[in-house]
Amino acid sequence: MSDGVTEHEGTCHCGAIGFVYRTALEPHEWPVRACQCTFCRRHGGLSTSDPRGSLRFFEHAQGALNRYRFGRKTTDFLICGRCGAYIGATMESDGKRFGIINVRALQSVLDRLPDPQPMHYENEAAGERVARREARWTPISLP
Repeated sequence: MSDGVTEHEGTCHCGAIGFVYRTALEPHEWPVRACQCTFCRRHGGLSTSDPRGSLRFFEHAQGALNRYRFGRKTTDFLICGRCGAYIGATMESDGKRFGIINVRALQSVLDRLPDPQPMHYENEAAGERVARREARWTPISLP
């Protein structure tokens, strides 16, 4: 792309749901995080985001995109209803939407990513969690 931004398309295992992640960062520069909550550990989630990028989630098969909320119920974790793959998460704050992607849904860049950094968020208050996500997560653009 001419503006230095590259599009990366990721999908679940069966291709029913996915995302388009736009960033000017090269894959080796991406902050890859390994959240240590039970959901992320059980799903093998490794997340990344770029507050200067953009993100759009999509559904190729109608009704395949499932949203799951747990814990503080501030975030929708996006899971394919057909194959069960976790592809990312979204939250809304002050009328704006933010998201992260599960880099495991991007086969084309996995060999170029830095090692994931273990992250522990369990001691965050709800306000701290929202503020961190607003600062780090990628703005979501609507289709």
